[in-house]
Amino acid sequence: MYRVSDLHPGDALAGVSLAGLLLPEAVAYSGLANLPPQAGVIGLFAGLVSYALIGRSRYAIVSATSSSAAVLAAATLALGANAATQRVAFASILVCATGIAFLLAANARLGAMSNLIARPVLRGFSFGLALVIAVKQWPHIVAVHTHGTNFFALLGEIFGHVDAWQPTSLAVGVAALLGLFIGQRIPRVPAVLVVMVAGIAAAPWLASRGVLLTGPIHLALELPAFAMPANGQWLPMVEYALALMFILYAESYSSIRTCALRHDETTQPNRDLMALGLANVVSGAFHGTPVGAGYSGTSANEAAGAQSRAAGLYAAATILALVLLFLPWIERIPDPILAAIIIHAVSKSLRVGVFRPYFRWQRDRLVTLIAVVAVIAFGMLDGLLAAIAFSLAMLLHSLASPRLSVLGRMGAHDFVSVARFPQATCPPGILILRPEEPLFFANADPLLAMARQRVSQQRDVRFVIFSLEESPDLDGTALESLGEFAAWLAAHKIEMRVARLKDASRDALLRAGFPQLPASELDYHSVDDAVSGSPAGAPAPPATLR
Repeated sequence: MYRVSDLHPGDALAGVSLAGLLLPEAVAYSGLANLPPQAGVIGLFAGLVSYALIGRSRYAIVSATSSSAAVLAAATLALGANAATQRVAFASILVCATGIAFLLAANARLGAMSNLIARPVLRGFSFGLALVIAVKQWPHIVAVHTHGTNFFALLGEIFGHVDAWQPTSLAVGVAALLGLFIGQRIPRVPAVLVVMVAGIAAAPWLASRGVLLTGPIHLALELPAFAMPANGQWLPMVEYALALMFILYAESYSSIRTCALRHDETTQPNRDLMALGLANVVSGAFHGTPVGAGYSGTSANEAAGAQSRAAGLYAAATILALVLLFLPWIERIPDPILAAIIIHAVSKSLRVGVFRPYFRWQRDRLVTLIAVVAVIAFGMLDGLLAAIAFSLAMLLHSLASPRLSVLGRMGAHDFVSVARFPQATCPPGILILRPEEPLFFANADPLLAMARQRVSQQRDVRFVIFSLEESPDLDGTALESLGEFAAWLAAHKIEMRVARLKDASRDALLRAGFPQLPASELDYHSVDDAVSGSPAGAPAPPATLR
């Protein structure tokens, strides 16, 4: 609960300034989700109040987001919800299920689950999704009715019916876009609010020339009502809810963590999971959109000078006042302006510069490009899953490609790769090997085959030292392979020692109980100890092996 001493004037100013951004975006994202305008407003209230009460970030603003709205639209369409009432009912189930998934994840303390989506995947997905969203909003700009859902089919329809574009609607949309992009360069000017007010003022004249308006917004709270899906649709419902949760949390955690790093603050991921869960359950129960801590609202709140989560409550109160006093005016927002607001919001993700670091670092370039292509080719849900699967496959491919270094002495105690430092010398009679990836089922056998080859190529080897600092733990395949390798060495009268073992790996080898790897051969904290034959804590014997 908030005390009077906790309230700060900066929060009130931030909340008031935020209202002008959040309200039109909420109405616009409702259309993006194929839901009535009030859905975004309901989600906005649920997100702002729920997160302000139990969330932990000072700056996070939880509201409808473009990515979750687009995914919800794709999910309801895939489930066969064609009628408006059916879309609302299915959307309510999905949003509530997303909230329940958040709460279960919070209870299981899975706050780090967003790490399953690599940042290059998220960058590529956001770029591809922003491109898809912008194209899907263009028919609203030019007042053309389209039927295609596929990206390329939709492009064909749009440019195949250029003669049907309505000039007045196009002029309004382009003018709104110009106003938004120019206004964002002027500090402390609420460009979205200015464009929206201008559109409302011109609404009667525009409507007389065929420009569509937002239409009635019904904000009367209704008792929760859901349409139960058919038996065969329960599994897709769960899949779509989990996809929504991953997307919302990845986006939210990225925004929250970015602000926390800038202000040297800590994050509480599990607490934020709970707050997002409550917000989505409340939003879904009253037929609202899915909500998360989007980057635009959160960064705007930070820039406006918010000092605590109370800024979200001030924003909710301001929006409530606007809705109660000016709802008939909000209903007059021209449709092309709402489409322009969405395009402007997602344009922040349409920056090719976000890919530049990956090309400069020569890392994850293919992953980012595949993520973009997957979203465009397969759609939002399947595209995200395909991009995640590809990134994990690339990770497995990298880890499964065995790299084994031979170490030599550099200086008094350092042991380094002789391939990188040719001047390093190998102690006589000793072969020191270090796997460069964690040892696990996909690389254990080929890596230890390489180790056998190294041993066979070197004469007079009496000791093989395995430096396993890259392996935090060992699975069953890795244990079996190590046991077989130690037995093979013993058959050739070669002793094996293991250095720099992590606790979990050492415990696993002790439980395995390989006779060639007793505890005395596992307690070398450094390669230098293994070379001298001095386990941790034992006095060093004479250096007969050096």
